[in-house]
Amino acid sequence: MEGSSVHWTNPNSAWLNLRGSWVTNVCVLVLLRVGLAIVPGISSEAAWTLTNLIYNLATYIMFHGVIGTPYEVNQGEFEALTLWEQIDGGAQFTPTKKYLTAVPIILTHFTHYDFATFLLNLASCLLVTIAKLPLMHEVRLFGINEKKYLE
Repeated sequence: MEGSSVHWTNPNSAWLNLRGSWVTNVCVLVLLRVGLAIVPGISSEAAWTLTNLIYNLATYIMFHGVIGTPYEVNQGEFEALTLWEQIDGGAQFTPTKKYLTAVPIILTHFTHYDFATFLLNLASCLLVTIAKLPLMHEVRLFGINEKKYLE
């Protein structure tokens, strides 16, 4: 068909724009926080800090630590990209990306503000937030996640 274009939706990242994915994210956070709160010996401040650290670590690995896609629908177009770089076709400042950037920042405000835990939470927040900035798009530090193509 002349004049028509085929638009491939990336199933690896399309689920982030579906109705309910943001609500699911909040529900997972609430369940994690409640789960940590009922553990004997963990204070409320420690539960918030652990929630923050676990969430940030999990999302960092999920969005920035794994490259490629498990689907063979795009002829390798996304093979060298992280999930974050695949969201919305790589467009910056979309509603989904704004939401996923805001969550760790907001979550950091729920943590206890003594100096040691503040530094820990701030470092965690900075790590995941800086990785989401447009200046880090397709940047690979120290060769981590660098795609090596075999010829």
